[in-house]
Amino acid sequence: MSKDKYFIIDFDSTFTQVEALDELGAISLQNHPERERILEQVKQITDSAMAGSSSFAEGLAKRLELLQAHQSHLPLLINRLKERVSESIRRNRDFLQEYADQILIVSSGFKEFITPIVTEYGIKEENIYANTFHVDAQGNLTGFDKENLLSLDKGKIKLLEQLALPGDVYVLGDGYTDYEIKEAGMANKFYAFTENVVRDSVVAKAEHIAPSLDEFLYQNKLPMAISYPKNRISVLLLENVHPQAVELFRREGYQVETVSGALSEEELCERIKNVSILGIRSKTHVTRKVLEHANRLMCVGAFCIGTNQIDLDACLEAGITVLNAPYSNTRSVVELALGEIIILSRNVLDKSSKMHQGKWDKSASGSFEVRDKKLGIVGYGNIGAQLSVLAEAMGMEVYYYDVVEKLQLGNARKCNTLHELLEKADYVTLHVDGRPENKHMFGAEEFATMKEGAIFLNLSRGHVVDLQALVASLKSGKISGAGIDVFPEEPATNSDPFESELRDLPNVILTPHIGGSTSEAQVNIANFVPNRIMDYINSGNTYGSVNFPNLQLPELKNAHRLIHIHANVPGVLANINQVLAKNHVNILGQYLKTNERVGYVITDIDKAYDKQVVNDMKQVPHTIKFRILY
Repeated sequence: MSKDKYFIIDFDSTFTQVEALDELGAISLQNHPERERILEQVKQITDSAMAGSSSFAEGLAKRLELLQAHQSHLPLLINRLKERVSESIRRNRDFLQEYADQILIVSSGFKEFITPIVTEYGIKEENIYANTFHVDAQGNLTGFDKENLLSLDKGKIKLLEQLALPGDVYVLGDGYTDYEIKEAGMANKFYAFTENVVRDSVVAKAEHIAPSLDEFLYQNKLPMAISYPKNRISVLLLENVHPQAVELFRREGYQVETVSGALSEEELCERIKNVSILGIRSKTHVTRKVLEHANRLMCVGAFCIGTNQIDLDACLEAGITVLNAPYSNTRSVVELALGEIIILSRNVLDKSSKMHQGKWDKSASGSFEVRDKKLGIVGYGNIGAQLSVLAEAMGMEVYYYDVVEKLQLGNARKCNTLHELLEKADYVTLHVDGRPENKHMFGAEEFATMKEGAIFLNLSRGHVVDLQALVASLKSGKISGAGIDVFPEEPATNSDPFESELRDLPNVILTPHIGGSTSEAQVNIANFVPNRIMDYINSGNTYGSVNFPNLQLPELKNAHRLIHIHANVPGVLANINQVLAKNHVNILGQYLKTNERVGYVITDIDKAYDKQVVNDMKQVPHTIKFRILY
């Protein structure tokens, strides 16, 4: 970068997240009886001036009059502003220091509080242009220096005319007064800074938008603290993903779009273009065809436990990691299962139905306690294991069967075969995954093996049960009751009809796939999945991924991280290291993990290196994806 470029940065709502005079009012009017009304008036004057709708000079005088501020309030204000420096300004301190000679703070605010803030970031005091307060004998802030150009309407233009900077001038700010510099021909480019506030009148005029300082630096090929502006990472969230997830992604700086329902394959093919992160629940199918249209996709987040709706192999081949929430709704599913076991045992459905019809049928017939009964759990994963603990606490005798060797909890007893479990259990509950080989794993033969009058639950996956066999067992009385939360075919949205041969059968609880749908579970998932995704984007960690080699990496410190995804064939790591050696790159740490399909190599290197190494890494044979983090 040549030394004939100057960067004009505004202070209020740009360098800091807030308007300093608004914050000063919050301090000076703390005990005033009309505090809220006055603060709102001050804010309205600020917004009007910043949007170019009123005289700046008149507004400044009026705001100071309303604030009733004192010199003693300034240290409190400075401390508050130090906590509210914009996030992208904070992380790009190195840029501010490196280009200190070319960076000017030009603000209609006041030096008394601006200087202590910006000089901590390397800004030179002689490059700070702002107003100054008039203070009376009692220390009251009564006004400002009216000879200062920045106290006047179009003051920033007048200042730039006076400075006559000998080079290109770039302006970064959120207000109309910042735009006016470019409009008057005193700047080459104006960037509307929208990280903290979006002023529509300013954005409408701006040729360039900077949602963060990172974006400004990226567009102008200036050194950044991070490798890619976060505002360029787009997130598509489907199926009413919890608002907490939306908030987390937006707070990170990502661009987020939400869709209330599921999308068909064709719709998703259309919407997936330029999306970096896709978030779904159980209804949306991420197929190979969808992935062929995904030109920027890095990660798929399943805001649920199951991932059988995602083509994991196709994601792996494309270098797209898949993350889910394997534990977040475990308790919710377990509680629903226990509730249904009790309701079905006590014949509550029939009793309640009669009560609604005005019939009083007080009887113990067909009503049983669950204590001392045998519970058979098919699938002893996170849900099955927790269910066994709580069921045992209620006095049930617990048996379990799993195709994988699992350590039992409490007094649960392992069965060597499914047949053995079915013969013992008074209640059978399914908690298996949705892999294709589990389709119809429970059919006529399994129902026939169960005890006469047993109760059956399926809160796992719809396709694992032959529904016709279940209906026949219910109608014959072989099964005395059932609780079904999942179905082979489920409506895509709440407005679509639900059709099933299980409808209208007595002592059958039908629920619309709500096993994990509690407020607590959705909040847990909405926190867990975005944080795992952001950890992958920001550091390369794949720990917990359902399709990628799992790597838990150390924190990236004073280095750049090369992330290389490749087909798992011999010689790739040797080729990577040959590229690094050829470019004289100093390796600080290297981590490799493979599965049967792909290899995942992380290399931490010194910050100083020839940028040619990036191009060379992309050309390594069998490369699927490559990116760099810093």
